[in-house]
Amino acid sequence: MEVINKAPAEALPEVEDKPPEIPPTPAPRPVSLGVQLENARLTPIELEHPKALYRAVLPGILQVPADYLIAAARKSSLWPMTFGLACCAIEMMAVGTARWDIARFGAEVFRPSPRQADVMIVSGTVTTKMAPVMRRLYDQMAEPKYVIAMGTCVIAGGPYQGSYSTVPGIDNFVPVDIYLGGCPPRPDALIHGIMRLQEKISRQKQIRNQQGT
Repeated sequence: MEVINKAPAEALPEVEDKPPEIPPTPAPRPVSLGVQLENARLTPIELEHPKALYRAVLPGILQVPADYLIAAARKSSLWPMTFGLACCAIEMMAVGTARWDIARFGAEVFRPSPRQADVMIVSGTVTTKMAPVMRRLYDQMAEPKYVIAMGTCVIAGGPYQGSYSTVPGIDNFVPVDIYLGGCPPRPDALIHGIMRLQEKISRQKQIRNQQGT
């Protein structure tokens, strides 16, 4: 038997496992200032109140929810009714002077008629004889209407609490939106109450559907 001696096979060279080469990221194309401004204009912006989005459709034209527009118009044109009953009315009159300038908030137009007023600022002691008159004036105000109770006498009777002739709080017969404590509250406290009322109006839903929700 013939034996053939074969030469050993040559060892193959080892191949190192190298990660695939990642092509370099191309440099970003420069964006012109006009394109940047256009992208910023079309980006929705979230508002604090009432958490709505608005968008600039065209230069000078904003797309805004109707609730936001109606709330902005209502809170910026609050017409109080002339309803001063006692010493707190002096502080209410002071907010119309140049020192306090309630016109900055659009609430300087005091109306003598309830049919032209939006907010009733009850300033002063409310007696049992005045209570039905006050309720009648409140009913004659058009919706939406708001009430600010100014002073401790209006909120809880004040120093006349328990008296036979004083109402122990006007919230017994009219709904109150803002309470201002003090005897009497300062004019800046009334301005603070008007600002809180404006925030409350901003959070309200202005348009209701057919189901009333």
